[in-house]
Amino acid sequence: MTSARPDVLTIGAGVSGLTTAVRLAEAGIRVHVRALRRPEQTTSAAAGAIWDPIYANHPLVLSWSTRSYDVFRAMVRAGRPEVRLVPGVEASRRRIPSPAWAHDLPGFRECAAAELPDGFASGWRYTAPIIDMPPYLAYLERRLVAAGGTLELGHVSSLDGDLAPVVVNCSGVGARELVPDPEVEPIRGQLVAVRNPGVDEFFAEHTEELEEMTYLLPQGDVLLLGGNADKGQSDPEPDAEVAAGIIARCAGIVPAIAAAPVLGHRTGIRPQRPEIRLEHVNLGGRHVVHNYGHSGAGVSLSWGCADSVLEIVRELL
Repeated sequence: MTSARPDVLTIGAGVSGLTTAVRLAEAGIRVHVRALRRPEQTTSAAAGAIWDPIYANHPLVLSWSTRSYDVFRAMVRAGRPEVRLVPGVEASRRRIPSPAWAHDLPGFRECAAAELPDGFASGWRYTAPIIDMPPYLAYLERRLVAAGGTLELGHVSSLDGDLAPVVVNCSGVGARELVPDPEVEPIRGQLVAVRNPGVDEFFAEHTEELEEMTYLLPQGDVLLLGGNADKGQSDPEPDAEVAAGIIARCAGIVPAIAAAPVLGHRTGIRPQRPEIRLEHVNLGGRHVVHNYGHSGAGVSLSWGCADSVLEIVRELL
C-alpha cells in the first residue's frame, strides 16, 4: 500500500476501475488502485471498444453512455490518438426499427436495402468512437498518477477487512468470488487483429444479447474482427476454430479480409450480469461502492459510471 492511507481503495485496473480512479483522483480524493493484473493484461485491453450502449442493463445506461460519448468526442477534438470518431453501419439480420439512441448520433440515417451486406435486413449509419484500448489504458494510468493516485499489483480476497474508508469494487468477473455474487457470469469474447486491407468504416452486427456476431473495427493500419460470446467460459486462450469462423464471417462483408495477414488474437472475459451493480453498501461502518457487471459495455459506460461513483463517494467522505 501507499505510505499515506488513501481515502479510497479501488479494486481492479480495467477500464471501469481506472476510469473511476481517475475521476476520483482528479476531484482531489486520495485514491489507490489494487489489481491482480496490470491494465494492459486485463479484459479491457482485449476489447474492440466501439461505443455501443446496448450490451448492458440498467435504468441509467443511456445517460451513462451519453456521458462517455461526450468524453470520447472531446478527446478526439483535443487530438488524443487513442480515440477515433469513425462512421459506419450497424445492421440486423431481422427487419427491425433503428434504436432511439442512435437517432441523436452524428451522421445518423437509415440504410437503403442496397447498402446492406447479403443476409442483413435492416441497418442504420452513424458515427461512433472507437478506442484503441492498450494505449488508452496507459493514458488513463498516466492521468491517475498525474492526479496523485497510485496503482499496485495485489490480491484482495475479501471485502471484510479495514482496507480504506471507502472501497470501490470494480473487479469485473472477479466479483463473482469476491463479493460473492453468483449473478456474475463469465463470457469469453474473442477478436482477430489483421492488417487493414483499406477498411475505413466500421460494420457492427446488431444483436439484442451478446452472442456470435460479425463486426469490423478499423484502427488505422490494424483491423479488428469479431466476435463471439462463449457463456460460462473463463479460459483466456484463443480458440483457433472460433478465430477461423470470425475471419470467414467478416470476409463475407469485405472479401479482401480473407487474404489479410493475421497480426494476433485477443480474448477477454466479460462480466455478464442481469443488471449492472452500481450502489453503496454499508458493511457496519465500512463502506463499499460496487461498480461491476457491465457485460460488453464497460468502455461505453465507463465515464458515466465513474461520475455516479464520485457522487456517492463525495457523500461518504
